[in-house]
Amino acid sequence: MPIPEFVARLREHVGRDLLWLPGVAAVVLRPSPVDGIDEVLLVQRADTLAWTVVTGILDPVEEPAVGAVREVLEETGVVARADRLVWAHTTPVVEFTNGDRSAFLSLCFRCSWVEGEPVVADDESVDARWVRVDELPPMSAGQLRRIELARANQPEAVFAT
Repeated sequence: MPIPEFVARLREHVGRDLLWLPGVAAVVLRPSPVDGIDEVLLVQRADTLAWTVVTGILDPVEEPAVGAVREVLEETGVVARADRLVWAHTTPVVEFTNGDRSAFLSLCFRCSWVEGEPVVADDESVDARWVRVDELPPMSAGQLRRIELARANQPEAVFAT
């Protein structure tokens, strides 16, 4: 996985110690062109082969919704629109294969498809595709929760209390 330049610079100072970083998750939905059932845009990560919604680290001072849309375009070539925040939460500590440790403030957005078909557009993924919500591959509970909250489309975001 490529490390954003600003994170690489931070790592020069803190080594492999825990970094707290702002992240986004984009649950991009569209109705199936065949039967109208929701489809969700998924990527298969290159490092773990896990299926996930599009996620990423915000650039310094980047607006979260802008960052979510940017990540979708960079990783899949799909143009999306961020509709609203559905979940703000912290992730467990992640230890990467190189020993770096991070935790993320994850801001999850419900997004709408605008145009484009998914392609693997960078080296972070090995696959990108639309998947019907009734045919999801095995995914972590956190990823499934993101999709559930985006599909529920409640007027308020979910926060841990």
